[in-house]
Amino acid sequence: MASRSNPSPPPEDTELTSGQSPPIYSLLRPYAAFPKKITGPTVWTKEEYEQNPTRWTHAFTSQEIKELGDATDQWITSGKPLVKITKEYFPFPTLAGVLANIRQILLDGPGFVLFKGIPVETWGTPKSAVAYMALGSHLGHAVSQNGKGHILGHVKDLNEDATRTDKVRIYRTNARQFFHTDAGDMVGLLCLARALEGGESDVVSTHNLFNVLQEENPRVAELLTQPIWYFDQKGETSDGQKEWIRGTMLYIEPKEGGRVFGSFDPYYVTSLKRFSDAGLVPPLSDEQKNALEVLESTCLRLALHMILEVGDIQFLSNAQVLHARTAYKDAAPPAPRRHLLRLWLSTPEYEGGWKIPFEDSNRRLRSGIQVNRTPPVANLEAD
Repeated sequence: MASRSNPSPPPEDTELTSGQSPPIYSLLRPYAAFPKKITGPTVWTKEEYEQNPTRWTHAFTSQEIKELGDATDQWITSGKPLVKITKEYFPFPTLAGVLANIRQILLDGPGFVLFKGIPVETWGTPKSAVAYMALGSHLGHAVSQNGKGHILGHVKDLNEDATRTDKVRIYRTNARQFFHTDAGDMVGLLCLARALEGGESDVVSTHNLFNVLQEENPRVAELLTQPIWYFDQKGETSDGQKEWIRGTMLYIEPKEGGRVFGSFDPYYVTSLKRFSDAGLVPPLSDEQKNALEVLESTCLRLALHMILEVGDIQFLSNAQVLHARTAYKDAAPPAPRRHLLRLWLSTPEYEGGWKIPFEDSNRRLRSGIQVNRTPPVANLEAD
């Protein structure tokens, strides 16, 4: 399928991510405007996929690995920094077509894929990171994932206190992650090392979830579409920004025939007690608390479970897929800790991405987390 795009993208005068911002409230649609039932390729069930992994996996061929490895070696030899990687530097005679098809699956189809076979143990982290970012550059544009400007993230237990959800990002702990979306259009995870136990992945079709809620718990579905939810920024704010954002959990694209999409993380909702105690934001109502419980339990029932082996890459679209992670336990030293490299990718509207009711919908580096003018960095170690 050809990628949809406008001929003249808007000018960009910065390499900075647009960052988190409130929605344009006038573009939000009421619950009555949401469909009663969603149909199409974005709606899928775990039963369709769990016995047929070839439907959602792509095992790299030896030719593709050679093509990727050769191009990566050329980049490393050039001495250019990781933050400068774009698809123009990686034309990929064979892989480019594969990645173009995958991009359409991510944007307009089921919304997830698992690549298998990156030889990370042979290549090592530096070469694997370049190859991973090169692949990602064909799917979208890397955006900052935190206040430090990281466009190459490290999902690793850094012994931070997972109970301090007002300060700590859960990806830096070994705690369970509830079903959520990330602050980017797509998210990628490359597995460098597995945990001793746990750390496994679950994904759910947001559109299948919505259909089930509409049938079983329509009041919960309605609450998720209302702009009554406050989201913590956990201190990763630029000068003059509030420490929270008010929005919804489910949105509709602001256009004719617009699609439903999700945008939330329960940890960012339940971490606001310091502000609700001070009377700055309203506390969660009993209905909202129940909605969060129903949301998580329904996701657990509908989820497709997968295990990322060393050398696997999971890419998914946050618009129509929710994801979660089980808690995990690392092996004792000197065994390596569980370690995944993460990308958040922007797919702006003018490049065929979803239209979103936010002011940066048509911006190249949209969403993500940006603090003031912190420049992008891509470190090879977690910090």
